[in-house]
Amino acid sequence: MGTEDVTAFHACTTLYRIHHPEASLNEARRLVSEWIDHHVVRKSEGPTKGCDC
Repeated sequence: MGTEDVTAFHACTTLYRIHHPEASLNEARRLVSEWIDHHVVRKSEGPTKGCDC
């Protein structure tokens, strides 16, 4: 809340890569984008790739 979308996206991508250093930047961006689409845009509660919800 209160953070611009791009800033929040970069923070999530960075946090993912801290926990998964083997992931490339592109892979982290793709996964974070999929999670945002799945949980925020579509409001789905079921699992999605890389997220067992």
